[in-house]
Amino acid sequence: MSMILKMTNLCKSFSGQTAVNNISLNIEKNSVYGLLGPNGAGKSTTLKMITGILKPTSGKIEFDGHAWQRNDLNYIGALIEMQPLYENLTAYENLKVRTTILRLSDKRIDEVLETVRLTETGKKRAGHFSLGMKQRLGIAIALLNNPKLLILDEPTNGLDPVGIEELRKLIRSFPVKGITVILSSHILSEVQQTADHIEVIAGGVLGYEGKLNANENLEQLFMGIVKCRHREG
Repeated sequence: MSMILKMTNLCKSFSGQTAVNNISLNIEKNSVYGLLGPNGAGKSTTLKMITGILKPTSGKIEFDGHAWQRNDLNYIGALIEMQPLYENLTAYENLKVRTTILRLSDKRIDEVLETVRLTETGKKRAGHFSLGMKQRLGIAIALLNNPKLLILDEPTNGLDPVGIEELRKLIRSFPVKGITVILSSHILSEVQQTADHIEVIAGGVLGYEGKLNANENLEQLFMGIVKCRHREG
């Protein structure tokens, strides 16, 4: 079993308050991992440590077989919260800004627009996009550097059922292209239909890690962990 990411005894504290407490995760290559937890569980803090936005207080992160280093960000794409878009620019122009900064070929713009199915937007400005289209453009930006690992933090927030279905199909298409996905969410039904493996975090502590079975009662598992952690806390 080949791992793209390993976190060992990861901790993060802010002013003496622990947000992530001793979490260890093993992320297998070319899969979709669902990172579940209620609001404030520590999901976003964990993802921000993986992407270098936050530095762990203690613990270890390994990426593709070696200790995490800043150069690994060249192989990680992320959509954490909302991707900042230039609303007065088209989808192509938004991507052009990033390819210029990253010194990538313009050919990559056409490739990612096709991947997220935004090739027909033409001269329409991003400010006039639906929320679902904006999310897909954000994912396109995260895909520009051909990442091995794609991190999506609550990507279906605010989307209507059509937008959610489109995003689900898009996420499921990534593993066959050699992209591992970490999908953070508190919406159990979406993770159930999208992920291969799940991790449940509650109160900054890992409560469960394992393969997602089709017959799993995810709500029962999730609520049991959250209630247990609440009693302990």
